Amino acid sequence: MSHAAAESAARAIRDAIAARGAARIIAATGTSQLAFLDALTATPDIEWPRVELFHLDEYVGLPIDHPASFRKYLRERVIDKTSLRRWHFLDGEHDAARAAADVGRELAAGPVDVAFVGIGENGHLAFNDPPADFDTDEPYLIVRLDEACRRQQVGEGWFASLADVPSHAISMSIRQMLKSREIVAIVPESRKAAAVRMCVEGEISPLAPASILRTHPNTTLYLDRDSAALLRDDRAFAK
Repeated sequence: MSHAAAESAARAIRDAIAARGAARIIAATGTSQLAFLDALTATPDIEWPRVELFHLDEYVGLPIDHPASFRKYLRERVIDKTSLRRWHFLDGEHDAARAAADVGRELAAGPVDVAFVGIGENGHLAFNDPPADFDTDEPYLIVRLDEACRRQQVGEGWFASLADVPSHAISMSIRQMLKSREIVAIVPESRKAAAVRMCVEGEISPLAPASILRTHPNTTLYLDRDSAALLRDDRAFAK
């Protein structure tokens, strides 16, 4: 699954560079993205110096050297593994509102060619927990993380306890993600199966934030057998 998603992502990057001389991408983080990013950064013939990377989300108040820092994650798993030269980190450690505004201006300055996203156990998209704001045009928001989201971070091993998980984060808005020319959603593992069913087969609703991906004309959802297990008809995901 991760290799198939990486092939699709690499094609989108190459196509953007061929058409416009550069590619602007958005990268998600977290356990679900590890194998995908490993495969993508190992893919040959990507002109990484022509790629500009934007940050999907980051915790408020978390230092960059914390194991759960998404800036640390992206540096170690993308930047240090490639010849990427342009990236925009969300510094939530100091002035989160200013970081959101500054990176938001850079992001809104041009179109995004491809966004890599995941789906949370509560159906969140980035850190837009339910009920998500489907209306705001702001590129980034300061959001309060709900308990289900924070428990997921503990369950994935990023934090020792719920009390250690920050209560707020900077998150790219739903509408900003939907402005991307292409979206590649990578969602493995059985713990995501209920959220996948809710977002694929339920109503498109702020209570199921990732369901909004169904309104985007060029989104591909990559599932494995475990994450697709609760869908009523999983034949399309048999591969």
